[in-house]
Formats: sequence, C-alpha cells, structure tokens
Amino acid sequence: MKLATIPAEAGFLATLAARWHDAHGGDVLARGLILLPTRRAARALATTFIAQAGGRPRLLPRIAALGAPDEAALALAGGLSLPPAAEAGERLGALAALVLKLPADLGGGGSADRALALARELAALMDEAERADVPLAEALERAADADYAAHWQVTLRFLRIVTEAWPAWLAGQGLRNPAARQVALLRAQAAAWAAHPPAEPVWIAGTTGGIPAVAELLRAVARLPQGRVVLPALDTELSTAAWAALGEAHPQAGMKRLLASLGARPEDVEIWPGEAVAPRGRTQTLSRALLPAEMLAAEWLKPGPGGIEGLWRLTAADEQEEAVSIAFILRDALETPGARAALVTPDRALAVRVAAELGRFGVVADDSAGEALAETPPAVLLRLLAEAVLSGFAPVALLALLKHPLAALGLVPANCRAAARALEAVLRGPKPEPGLAGLRQRANGAEGEEVLALVAALEVAAEPLLRVASAATAAPAEMLRALIAAGEAVAASDAESGPTRLWAAEEGEALAGVLAGALPGLGHLPEQVPAVLPGVLESVLEGAVVRSRRALRGRKGFEHPRVFIWGLLEARLQSAEVLVLGGLVEGVWPPATDPGPWMSRPMRARAGLPSAEEVVGQTAHDFFVLAAAAPTVIFSSPRRREGSPAVPARWLVRLEACLRGQGAVLPEHPAAAWARALDLPEGPPQPTRPPAPCPPVAFRPRRLSVTEIETWLADPYAIYARHILRLSALSPLEQETEAADYGVLVHQAMHRLIADIGTSWPADGAERARLIVERELEKQGLRRALAEWWRPRLLRIAGWVAEREAERRAGGLEAIAAEVSGEWELPEADGFVLRGRADRIERRAGGLAILDYKTGQLPKEKEVAAGFRPQLALEAAMARAGAFGPELAGEAAELLYWQLSGRSTPGEEVSLFGADRDRLRATVEAATDGLARLIHRFADPAQPYIARPWPQHAPRFSDYAQLARVAEWDLAEGGE
Repeated sequence: MKLATIPAEAGFLATLAARWHDAHGGDVLARGLILLPTRRAARALATTFIAQAGGRPRLLPRIAALGAPDEAALALAGGLSLPPAAEAGERLGALAALVLKLPADLGGGGSADRALALARELAALMDEAERADVPLAEALERAADADYAAHWQVTLRFLRIVTEAWPAWLAGQGLRNPAARQVALLRAQAAAWAAHPPAEPVWIAGTTGGIPAVAELLRAVARLPQGRVVLPALDTELSTAAWAALGEAHPQAGMKRLLASLGARPEDVEIWPGEAVAPRGRTQTLSRALLPAEMLAAEWLKPGPGGIEGLWRLTAADEQEEAVSIAFILRDALETPGARAALVTPDRALAVRVAAELGRFGVVADDSAGEALAETPPAVLLRLLAEAVLSGFAPVALLALLKHPLAALGLVPANCRAAARALEAVLRGPKPEPGLAGLRQRANGAEGEEVLALVAALEVAAEPLLRVASAATAAPAEMLRALIAAGEAVAASDAESGPTRLWAAEEGEALAGVLAGALPGLGHLPEQVPAVLPGVLESVLEGAVVRSRRALRGRKGFEHPRVFIWGLLEARLQSAEVLVLGGLVEGVWPPATDPGPWMSRPMRARAGLPSAEEVVGQTAHDFFVLAAAAPTVIFSSPRRREGSPAVPARWLVRLEACLRGQGAVLPEHPAAAWARALDLPEGPPQPTRPPAPCPPVAFRPRRLSVTEIETWLADPYAIYARHILRLSALSPLEQETEAADYGVLVHQAMHRLIADIGTSWPADGAERARLIVERELEKQGLRRALAEWWRPRLLRIAGWVAEREAERRAGGLEAIAAEVSGEWELPEADGFVLRGRADRIERRAGGLAILDYKTGQLPKEKEVAAGFRPQLALEAAMARAGAFGPELAGEAAELLYWQLSGRSTPGEEVSLFGADRDRLRATVEAATDGLARLIHRFADPAQPYIARPWPQHAPRFSDYAQLARVAEWDLAEGGE
C-alpha cells in the first residue's frame, strides 16, 4: 500500500507537483490523474505546475476534484447506469409535501415555509446517514433512550418520512438521493480500479477521508501499481501512547480514522519532505501544544523545539477593530514584492468587514468563500418586493424596495430614485390606508408628476404579484412565478430589460438557477395563503452560496492578484507568505457543536452516526496545517464579539500556555494599535463643549409663542435651530399614535364642549360631554385597539369635566372662550411680538381665570415662580395688555391647570398660588420683566444660543438634541 504524507511546514501543492514531475516527468507528464479535495485546490495545483515550469506552456495530467465525481475525468464502470440524483429543489419540495400530509399531532401540517425548513433538516439527516454508510431505519430504532422511549416513538413516526415514504417516492420517480449516488459512484470507481488497474498513474492527494466510500477509493488507489495516496500533514512524530489517546476533537483524529479504515499505521506512511515555508520546529511546537491532555505533564516539561519565529498574536477590542487590523496586515504585506497575503476565517461577517476595510487602501481582495445567495442584490430585490406587496405597500417596506439599486420600474434608474425620495416626503407621518388606493391618495399631495408616475409604474410592474396576493390561497409555485415576473418588471430600466438586469453577473445567474430548480419541487405543495411567500423564498435560498464579486459592486477595478480571503475549505492545501487566521474564538473557529434537531449525542452514537465533535477535529487540523503554512502567521482573536466577551480558541490558549511554560510568548502584532490610531485623533480625549452659535442679530427671531419662551429659557439652541436654521424634525415613517396625540384629542374635545355649551351648563351636560368625546374619538380614525384603549379614559375625563364645569358655572361665570389666540408687541422691546393661544379664559366678577389643560405631568409651582415655566404668567400679561381682545382684557385672578389623565383620578384642578393675589401679580410681573431681559440679552450679537444652559430644567425630549450632540458633551459634563 503506497501511502505518503507531506509535512505541514512544506508547501503541499508545490511538493506534490515536484514529486509528480520526478516520478512521471518527460513525455508521460501529461498522462495520469490527480484527484484533490476541492476545485480550488485543483486549479491551484495546475497553476503550481505552470509556475514550476517557469511559466512555459506544458501539458498537464488530468486534475479533478474528488468532491464532484460526476464531473471528474473518471471511467466509472457501471456508474453511468446508476439512477440520476434527485434535483435539490425538487427533493426539498417533495419532502415538504410529505411533511404537510402528516397529522398535526406528529408535527405535520402548518405552512409551506415551515414544512420546507423541516424538509431541509430531513434531507440533511438522510445525506449524513448515507455518507456514513448507516442504514437509517435500523439506526433510528436502536437510537432510543429508555428514559424517553415514548417521546422518541412520536419522533420515529415523524421520521417515517425518510425511512418509508421518501424511499418509496424515489423508487417511483426512478431517482436516488444525491449523497447516495455520490457514494455509489465512488464505490463503483474503487471496484473498477481494483478489477482493472489503469495503466496510467492515479494519485489522490490532500484528503482526510471523511466518509467510508472515500476510504474505499483511497484503499483501491493505494494498491494500484502506479497509485499513490498523499495525506496532508500527518503527524508522524506522535508517540504510540499519544496516538492511542487522540480524541475526536484532536487535529489528527481524522487521520487516525482514515488510517484505521485503510488498515495502516503511521509508520507505514512515507514522509515527503519539501521546501519548508515555515521555520524549523514550528510543526513540532504546534504538535506538542495540542497533545491529548494525558500527555501534557510529560511532554510540556521537555525543552521546546522552537520555530515560533513569525508567529504573532492579534488581540483587537472587537470585530470592527479586528477587521481594520487585518486589513492593515494584508495591505502591509503588499509592500514586499511578490508576497501574497490571505485571511483565513470561517466567519463570513469578518470576511465582509475586512473586504470593506481594504477599500480604504484601494485593494479589492479575492474572496473565494462566496456570499449567501439570499444576501445578493437580486435576491434581496425579490424579498423586498414580496414584503412590499404583502404589506399593502406599507411605507417602510415600499421605500426599501424603491431605493434598491436594481429597482427602476422602466424609468431611468436615477429618476426612479429621485421619485422615491419625493414619495418618501409625502409618506412620512401616520401610515396610509393599505394598498394602492392609500398610496395614490398620499401621492396626490406631492409636488410634480413624478410621484404619481412612479406609483402608476409600480402598479403595472407589481400586477402579477398583486393578482396572486389578492387571492385567498394560491399554489406556492404560482406565487414564485408571479414574484419572478414582477421582479423582472421592477428591475427593468429605460435602457435594459428586466431579465437582463435581474439575472446579470454571477449572483443573478446563480439565483436564476436556484429558482428554476425550485419550481418543480414547489409544484408538489398544496395551495397556501399568500403570506407564506417570503418564508418560502427564504427556505428556497437557504444555504445557497455564490462566488460573487461583492467588493467590486458599484466601483471600478479588479481583484488584487496577491490578496485573498479564504474560508476553511478553500484554504486547505493553500499557502502564502502572510496568513491571518481570523475569528479564532470558541463558537466560530472551532464551531459550536450541534448534534442536530433529531437526536442527542448519545443517541447519535447508538445510531452509528458521526460524532458532532468530528467537525471540531477537522477545523483543528485546518488550524494545525495553516499555522505552519506560511513564514508569517497571525492568530487573531478579539476580546469581545457581538457585544459580549469572547473566549479565545482552545488551540490558541493551549499554544500560549505551552509557550509560557518554556519562557516564551507570542508577540502582540502592532496592527491593533495601527487600527486605533487610524480613526482616533492624537492626544488624550478632549471633551466636546455644548454648541453656542452666535448668529447676526438681523437673523434672530422677533416673534415667538409663549410655549417657545419656555424653550428659549431652557434650550436656546432649539430656538436657533428652528427659527434661524429653519430646521424642523421629519415625521417618522408609519408614525404611531403617541401621548401627544392623546393630548391633542383631549384639547379638541374640550374646545368643542365649550363652543357647544357656552356659559350656562345644561341639565344634560354630562351626556353631551360624553357624546362630544365619542365624536372626537371617532374623527381621529385611530386603530380600533387603540381607540378602545383610550375610550374608557376619555369617558372618565368627560364625567369629571361635567361635574367641574357645573361647579364653575355656578360661581358667577360672565364669559368663556377656548383656544383664544392673541399677539402682544412688548413695549421697550424693539418691536418683539409675543404670540399665545390660551386653552381657556373665563371672565368672572373678580377677574380673569386662565386655564391650561395638561394630560401629562404638571409644572411645579416653584418652577413657575422661578420663571422657568412662564406660560400661564405670560398669558396673564397678554390678557392684561388686551392681546386677547377687549372682552377678555383685565387682571388675572386665577391661574389654573386641569390635569386630565383619565386614570384612577380622572382629573385634578391645581390653582397656582391659591388665593394669594399678590404673589400671582408678582409672578406675572416677574415673568414680564424676565422676558424683557431675555429679549435684550439676545439682542447682543455676542450672546450665543447655548444648548441646555440649565440641565435641571432642560426638556426631556427635543427634536434638536442629536443636532446639538447632547449625548457627547452631557456625559462629559457629568450628566446622566
């Protein structure tokens, strides 16, 4: 049996190519077959052959990926007669149909999207069992735990889908599961080569076995006259005791299983030393650090073999700093002529961040791990389209669709985007009525015709999907076809057809293939309510990955030939001058172990299925090999991830502990400091000061309302922003009814009550008050749930007001007015005009009573007396000056608040200063004088409009707090 291994510190592909050339050079170089684990490795080996030939053209042996036997250049004896594999999309749909047919008490029924998710898990279970050569029906029967036998029987009845119903369906269709066909092909090839050894050389290199069928093929190849199996990074220096103690999570666990299946021992494997790419002793140091726990006491006390030169530790604060630091490292490597640099990580979010950060330096990385198809622009467009239509064109969903880069609706894309922005302006505020009618009603309020034209184009484009969405039920396949047709219409521009734009580039082509493959499978499903469409689309796209050019979207350029981002699978057998192993935290690399939804770990063991920890062993082998695959390797592990403390990968912790015992440490790479320095100014942090603009006097406001005077006192910057910058807060999209709307409704009801009843309270006043409240509530057009929530409170207010109104009218009321507006040009204030609107003014024999309705918290009397809440006092001053008209002119005898909450105490009357008329007059005079001083102070061009000069009196909410950057300087000044 011809077995060999290439050590981790030797360049695997370079050594493999050199050995092939030495063994089969000259005229026979191009004869033979080399099988590698992945297509990328196959392409890289071809490039290595060319590089070793000095770039000269040469004929190469056939190089194929072992993972795709249908595509390999294999003479599959008997393999071509195997039944074809069920297409992924049709298999998913047919399994989901079987799930839906089950009774609900067995987990069946439900919606199509739920059934598709279960179908995917069932397919994964079948594939795993078939690759592991485990008869699933027998395995499930013996997997039961006696303590949970009854529960397991229910699960077994559900799993009859894969043990009984699904095999019958496959037989009826003349198909096989994809994994079963792959296993059959590998075994057919092994049998063919064993029976008829090929005359040409056949090598299988770089595989760690994985499944029994691959091990059978390796055994057959190893026994061929010109066959050879080349293993990656077998640790031949492990002692017999260490080899026996290896657990499933050890880097060599996969090698141990493979050699056992081949009937070989480590000493049977020939070592092919190649040109070392890492310092001598590094592999031995890594091997010692990762020994089984039983061997540590004896081995870690021995002198270290060294070889840690070129190993670095990168400890960033979080994922973002980690991404910036890695981008620095990759860019710095390009300063060395010819040097290649790569990030290797299973964390796709980190890969995306690094690719984005490389844009700072104008570098576009070759990201070979791809991106989720569901996150690509054409897939996102279809998802947003489904959500927009099914939401009745709710503003948020609709604008997300219209602002998508592919949305054009037959228009010039830039014009479509401009019209979408104009539509957004009229959609702000309360949510419009659902559907196109509500959308058109809002669009009529927009300036120009472009918004109406946009809505008309949307109606035409979305018509296929609108037709399906309006039905009570529809077939999922019909829904998907309607979505595709509408998506093509939405993507069409003035210059290009919808299909041309939607299915363009790698991601568009991949999406078209997945959706086309899904349609036959969805044809097996019964009719569903249209609301399941987004979930169906998500289920169809789940797990699909496309090798796209994400970093080049929206920009010109090309991928840099010396900067790479690899996933773990793509990185196998690769090497570079600088490698960054990113995301080395528990739960990422190594991944969290998951036994799956069907069986626990003990049950999987009884069933004979692979251990969930095997994947940890494979990723440990990746770490072991990659740590020795480059002269410079940086281990990156952030301190925090997703806002929580991160635990460094167990192998990194082991390595650092081993080195500390030898008096050595991994040096900290300076890239994290570079990242912090990039975005932080020099020197210690400087507290931000509150803004204090000083606009010219000519631009300062000369007309303000009494409520704005309170704002002027508490937050002058808000007056500056509103009246000088002329900024006003935009209403949010789909604005919910808030407490302020409740207050408006109460004020309107009180105004209507006074207008209808006047000065004399009738006998049926309480009933009329109740009817007025009901009418005002109805006019608001509130959601039914909110209206019913508010109605009892409002009716309690009506009852309290009726009692209080009768009492006040019995006390000598001469005149009453509600919502009274007035203006007062203050004397000796250079023409400054104070505006006000009093909620209620009563003329009584003893003077005026000025009332203000509050549905929230009342101002404190001491705040009014101190001049910080001068609203009622200034209204009293305006009434004294006749600003509200001659009938309501005179001295105020009462300043009152009515707190109308409608809660357990429906209402409360609070009189400021009670019967103390002198104090009331003094407060009015103080408020008038204070306003005059305020006016004169801001007439000085040097007086700034400071933000929140009195923090204790600052408003709780302000439209301009973000503009004033309050959150930045308030904490610096000791705020909360």
